[in-house]
This record gives sequence, C-alpha cells and structure tokens, in this order.
Amino acid sequence: MTEITILSAALGGVVIGLAAGLLLLTHKRVAGISGIASGLLLPWNAESGWRLWFVLGLIGSAPLYRITVGEIVINLDAPLPILAVAGVLVGYGSRLGGGCTSGHGVCGIARLSVRSIVATLMFMFTAGVTVYIQRHLL
Repeated sequence: MTEITILSAALGGVVIGLAAGLLLLTHKRVAGISGIASGLLLPWNAESGWRLWFVLGLIGSAPLYRITVGEIVINLDAPLPILAVAGVLVGYGSRLGGGCTSGHGVCGIARLSVRSIVATLMFMFTAGVTVYIQRHLL
C-alpha cells in the first residue's frame, strides 16, 4: 500500500479509537503517546508495565503491518540532522502544550475538552504554516 485511501484511513481511525477506548476503560488513562512514553523515563512503578506494553505495541505494529499487508514505503526528503531537530522540537512542544496530537486530538476532542480542541487547532495551524514555509518560501 503506497496510497492513503478512504478505507485504510477509516480502518486506521477505528483501530486507534478502539485502542484509546480500551485504555480508558481498563486503566482510566488517556492514550496520549507523549505522556505514556515519558512515563517510562521515570523509575519503574505500578504504571510502568502497561506503558511498556503500549509502546511495544506501537513499535510492533509496523512489522505486523508488513507481514500482513505488505511493504511499507517511507520517503524522507529531509536530512537526518533536520529530522533530529524536528523530533526534539516536537517533544518540547508536546511538553509545552501539555500533551501531543494523540492525547489532545484523538482523546481530548472525543471528550469535548475545550483545551484539547484549542490545542489541536494550534497543532494543525502550525503544521500548515510550517509546510507552506518549507515548500513555498525556502
């Protein structure tokens, strides 16, 4: 699969929604990836087990997809140092914004959180401006 289709997008949305709902029902936790992953950086505690399984599930999904569906094609147009800086900025922004796109955009909007709606609008606006600057001005 090299194209995003309505079916693949819908299926991906359903899987993400089910995972987020299952985490909320079983652990009373919001599926914000940045918060889940950063919780693994703390000393091991009672919450570390499910956090580790969640992150391993994220990592394991790519090989599982490749085995069941086919090749994964990723085209990166930026050099590694730029990608590294971008990753650090995303991490900083997630901390600054009190969560990431999964926590705010998927779970927060579903809970009708005004804070999450505003945060998601800012994420999307900033992403649009960044793409425009990168592709049209630089």
